[in-house]
Amino acid sequence: MSIANIDHYIAGKVVAGTSGRHQDVFNPATGAVSGKTALASTAEVDKAVAVAQAAFPAWAGTSPLRRARILFKFLELMNQHRDDLARLITAEHGKVFTDAQGEVTRGIEILEFATGIPQLLKGDYTEQVSTGMDNWTMRQPLGVVAGITPFNFPVMVPMWMFPVALAAGNTFILKPSPIDPSPSLFMADLLKKAGLPDGVFNVVQGDKEAVDALLAHHDVKAVSFVGSTPIANYIYETGARNGKRVQALGGAKNHMVVMPDADLDQAVDGLIGAAYGSAGERCMAISVAVLVGDVADKIMPKLIERTQALKIKNGMELDAEMGPIVTGIAHQRITGYIEHGAREGAKLLVDGRTFKGKSAGAGCDNGFWLGGTLFDHVTPEMKIYKEEIFGPVLACVRVPDFATAVKLVNDHEFGNGVACYTRDGHVAREFSHRIQVGMVGINVPIPVPMAWHGFGGWKRSLFGDMHAYGEEGVRFYTKQKSVMQRWPESIGKGAEFAMPTSK
Repeated sequence: MSIANIDHYIAGKVVAGTSGRHQDVFNPATGAVSGKTALASTAEVDKAVAVAQAAFPAWAGTSPLRRARILFKFLELMNQHRDDLARLITAEHGKVFTDAQGEVTRGIEILEFATGIPQLLKGDYTEQVSTGMDNWTMRQPLGVVAGITPFNFPVMVPMWMFPVALAAGNTFILKPSPIDPSPSLFMADLLKKAGLPDGVFNVVQGDKEAVDALLAHHDVKAVSFVGSTPIANYIYETGARNGKRVQALGGAKNHMVVMPDADLDQAVDGLIGAAYGSAGERCMAISVAVLVGDVADKIMPKLIERTQALKIKNGMELDAEMGPIVTGIAHQRITGYIEHGAREGAKLLVDGRTFKGKSAGAGCDNGFWLGGTLFDHVTPEMKIYKEEIFGPVLACVRVPDFATAVKLVNDHEFGNGVACYTRDGHVAREFSHRIQVGMVGINVPIPVPMAWHGFGGWKRSLFGDMHAYGEEGVRFYTKQKSVMQRWPESIGKGAEFAMPTSK
């Protein structure tokens, strides 16, 4: 099998890396190397920034309506090629094809929101704030902005960022994960076909050297990031120290509270999909089930049965419910957590380590395979409760009542997403108001907000003041300017306008 070179995209064309450094790209289902990602040097990042900076004045000066028309064309192309993008995701990330299709769809929804930018950029106007004086505000683009995105959503997460940034008049540099970099180049090509001017959107493949170069560069005015909390904290502190606007979305430990009155079949469906979908490799995965009162003994047999029955296959099999882990290193990390949980005394009811790749399909013997794992009697002191595992591991915690469940969630350092399953409207309302988490689902397992609402957690799940996409995304990628103008005194006296005459 040929090994593809995956390079940068600068000034409207693919540019080969010159640093001499590369990283292997794997097919997680088979374990085979499918490509080599170029890893940019600081000099290559500087070149991309210079190109974006040069393209900025003309793009910022393009009318919002014209920018929106280009995005409408990009939207058309994205819809035409959504399955092509989904196949790229499955090939490099490993998630099942139907899940990859859903990822592309959610990214397209942000793009649809961004096409409304003429409405979203409208300012305010007040006349006669003082005699003969008016005041108005406008929103203007920042300049060159960058997005640093994770492996788990190589299409959707970049699209949380660049459609809004471009629509607002910024130029953009995307630094995707080197684990699954191909979708970034595919989207760059579609943007060019849509009529986006060269240099407005650029892709720099790379690792920490590229990240640090973006954070240090004077001409990069804002940085958006999604990833783990330690790196989010680093991005936020480093970017802010260098005078940049930063939104850095970090890790999670999302709980689902199941009340005794919940529809148990619905709750089990929600837990299985939210815990094991995308092999648990998403920041909105449910990794803790908080079972209230006597619901634990009722729901546990159903969870065991469904976890054992998961259809774990090559992601291109349309009936697959879960694919492989993204890399061998990630696989080792997750199995280490499982071993640690068992040693700490949690009851291991379903052990995903027993799953073998040959069961997933032809050619999968050497892939990065792991089955769904289910723990019961987990306590808050355990490592598998406190830390983000980012894998198909569901920890069940038993609590006596609703108040204890709320306190448990609120005491955790993360506050990304949470869900509560109940038939009681009062409980639902109290949960929504009292819980200290940024995104809440009531009988909804993964409460990812729609495109016009915005995504973001609380506590150590978000560094910065503004959430991703939605109206907060527009505010993040623009700066407000206030203008006060005093009209000529003669106008206030009723004099007519007169064109100046030449002498």
